[in-house]
Amino acid sequence: MTDATRTSTYTHADLPGLMGLMTGDEKHGPAATSTLDVVWVLYDRVLRVSPEGRDAPGRDRFLLSKGHGPMAYYAVLAAKGFVPVEWLPGFGSYDSPLGHHPDRTLVPGAEIGSGSLGHGLPIAVGTALGLRAQGLDEPRVWTLVGDAELDEGSNHEAIAFAGPAGLDRLHTVVVDNSSARYARPGGIAARFEAAGWSALTVDGRDHEALYTAFTAPHPGRPHVVVARVEPKSA
Repeated sequence: MTDATRTSTYTHADLPGLMGLMTGDEKHGPAATSTLDVVWVLYDRVLRVSPEGRDAPGRDRFLLSKGHGPMAYYAVLAAKGFVPVEWLPGFGSYDSPLGHHPDRTLVPGAEIGSGSLGHGLPIAVGTALGLRAQGLDEPRVWTLVGDAELDEGSNHEAIAFAGPAGLDRLHTVVVDNSSARYARPGGIAARFEAAGWSALTVDGRDHEALYTAFTAPHPGRPHVVVARVEPKSA
């Protein structure tokens, strides 16, 4: 499987309108909008997965660890044809499959149920190990975490394991919108580098910078991209 040219009737410019279809309480708007560019670039230019092949063994896996702000995720999934756009206005309602946290059994294309902080990266490590054990060397595993999630110890266990294990099919994007409680000496990237990861820090709204960082070679090592996003008012 190779990187595919994406075809869609929707573009990045349509995403605010798609997000605007989702109304109601507990939208976590700032949490979602800070991830919008990252998720779009991944699905538009990087991830080797399609609505038709969302269960294919050779697909790339994208795990949204930052599952408490899924509006951007749902908008991109709708734009790319994984879920019907008609589902978006029902976001968060009792009978809607689009909950305030994604549910992998209800949302086509969602790899995990998420929302509880600190789960996505450990699951991504296990996914990469499982693919390796099956001899599936082609799929890449991507997980998106928020900077505040790095307050959770489970992430640091995963970071410490993945580097020495040489999980070079594992990729993490940390959306850094300055919401973490604790500062880290040297910045977020330094924490991963200390555990043997390849690490880059870029502007989280610059699509070309994101794409270049996402596709940078990192032989023998897992890769992290820290996407710096200045907070916007809700």
